Amino acid sequence: MKKTVSFAKNSVNLFFHILTTCNLSCRHCYINPSQHGRNTLSIKTIENWLTLFADKAQKANVIFLGGEPTLHPDLALAVKKAGQLGYASITIDTNGYLFNNILHKIKPVEIDYISFSLDGATEHTNDLIRGKGSYKKCIAGIKQAAALGFNTSLIYTVSQANLHELEKMIPLVSDLKIERFFIQVIGLRGNLAMPKPLNSNQGSMAQVGADLWLKIIPEVATAAARLGIRVTYPKVYLKPDELFECAGLVAKNYFVFPNGRVYRCPICEDYPIHSLGIVDNKLSKSPKINEMDLFGLKIPQGCVMNKIIQPDNLPPEGKTGEQYKIACCLLKEEIF
Repeated sequence: MKKTVSFAKNSVNLFFHILTTCNLSCRHCYINPSQHGRNTLSIKTIENWLTLFADKAQKANVIFLGGEPTLHPDLALAVKKAGQLGYASITIDTNGYLFNNILHKIKPVEIDYISFSLDGATEHTNDLIRGKGSYKKCIAGIKQAAALGFNTSLIYTVSQANLHELEKMIPLVSDLKIERFFIQVIGLRGNLAMPKPLNSNQGSMAQVGADLWLKIIPEVATAAARLGIRVTYPKVYLKPDELFECAGLVAKNYFVFPNGRVYRCPICEDYPIHSLGIVDNKLSKSPKINEMDLFGLKIPQGCVMNKIIQPDNLPPEGKTGEQYKIACCLLKEEIF
């Protein structure tokens, strides 16, 4: 079954970056410490900030992020607090190193998913993108988590450097007994917004164009779904007659960073235009002009943030010249 996951007005997603420190330096990392902060939140602050959204908790999914969230020594306490507050689902996104013995500090019943990031079906490709040794470490982490009874998911961020291995991920994901497979489109944020010269053997981290994306991604997702794996990937391109909706206007997504900035759109995160902020453990609206003032602008190309903030991102046509609108980056397709 394939469906577009519509924006649910009553659901809430809290993407909670509890620190920006990481043991890796992935070439496509979106973290921007000058905009997101360099501090590690104390467990008391994490608990207070989780409580700020507690009135939404029964409908809210919280995803603990970094940097690498397992580097935080009190991540387990944060997970337990989210459970006490009644959050609808709890996920940890990790690179697989699983620091601070996290798998033995929480129980499978306390968390819905541990989500791993892998960007190559082979050690060679993944490690060129994420760093030497990261492939083996991530695979080992997935196996360890599964053996202890945790539900696991996997994120694969597609670029021209690893598109050729996406199909090879199907048997790997199946063998690892991954329950949910997320295929992501690479964004021009963080490291990719400030590109460095690439070594000749590194390959291009450029985005995949419309023609290839629309052909390959659905095919791979469908093949994985036939094996019983639930696959989610961004819609990215809309036909001219399809309705464009901005999640910032019709959904409740909060991207929280250690310096207290709270964004409603991830495309905006390289800039100080966050719509909300946390000061003295209180959530308040940011002064104008901020991202919320821009979401309602209507343009033929679809997403106004894509056009204004990332003008080199995702052109609204393929090599064949066929025109598309750029979908909201939070609009997903799901196959299962």
